[in-house]
Amino acid sequence: MPILRCHDIWKSYPDEPGPTLAGVDLDLDQGRILCLLGPSGCGKTTLLRTVAGLERPDRGRVVFDGRNMTGLPVHKRRFGMMFQDFALFPHKRVSDNIAFGLRMQGRREPDVRERVREMLDLVGLSGTGGKAVDQLSGGQRQRVALARSLAPEPRLLMLDEPFSSLDRTLRDRLLVELRRILRRLRTTSIFVTHDQGEAFAVADEVSVMHEGRIMRTGAPRDLYARPGSAVVARFLGFENILSGRVVDRGMVRTSFGVVPVSGECPGPGEQVELLIRPEAGRVLEGNEPGRPGDTIRDAEVVDCLFRGGWFQLRVRMADGSSFSFRLPDVPADLREGSPVRLAVSGSGIMNLTAGGK
Repeated sequence: MPILRCHDIWKSYPDEPGPTLAGVDLDLDQGRILCLLGPSGCGKTTLLRTVAGLERPDRGRVVFDGRNMTGLPVHKRRFGMMFQDFALFPHKRVSDNIAFGLRMQGRREPDVRERVREMLDLVGLSGTGGKAVDQLSGGQRQRVALARSLAPEPRLLMLDEPFSSLDRTLRDRLLVELRRILRRLRTTSIFVTHDQGEAFAVADEVSVMHEGRIMRTGAPRDLYARPGSAVVARFLGFENILSGRVVDRGMVRTSFGVVPVSGECPGPGEQVELLIRPEAGRVLEGNEPGRPGDTIRDAEVVDCLFRGGWFQLRVRMADGSSFSFRLPDVPADLREGSPVRLAVSGSGIMNLTAGGK
């Protein structure tokens, strides 16, 4: 039984042309980390604020632990929030920032001090309680914000793009630590981001949002393997999405040529959208033959970029269409403008119209 259930949530604003949230249904089990992933304006922050009680839905219900929370004031929900701008008190010491929510709960001062010490240990900031907030680095301030959010033991923790202002290296390190902390405490959490890398690093489940709707929910590995639609695939960073028409059972005519499709495929004459997975391509050298099921095409190298452990190869076909592949290695003489023979595995071409199954 999910501890959090959002049922048929609708929300509109007078200055918006359409609904910001359009019939959102969402379930979250206790102790799990859910990421709301999507571009700016898709409704993910509005949904988070609706769960928090900062926005009231036009229609629908937010139920937590079997109780309808829809009309309940924010302070009575016992939820925690962590924002991208830290939202710390600059005039207070680190320990006082963390203690703020505990004192609001009316806890005894010895208990407050002990809980603050525990939180500082948890986020790796032991010994910094007496420092002023403005003496800390950006990463340290975000750890303090996390400690402050976790200190009152919230029933649900909500994080709104908490690391967006930090550099990539620091962000990656904090993401690993955040997941470790949340898993250790078994804190039920909702994490909002527009970065699929962040979502995959932190979440147990990811819900991809688009134009106020949840398009697909799944574990990061399942979502990557089966995006389910062209909209989701594009937002997950897949580039090789193309339209085609079925010419025979399991064969589709596209700008990449006639290709086999793994999984479900409709009958001849039907229009479909396909995904060629970036890892499905290989460069053939000389007269090297392809493998059974390969589609082999001649192309021109647009660019070949070393990404540290792998290469991103972009090629252009005779009709001007381009495709991008992720390869573990490439021939040393591959250059911009070079001709190249590509082999694409049939198992790496999927029909998105059929839900990517």
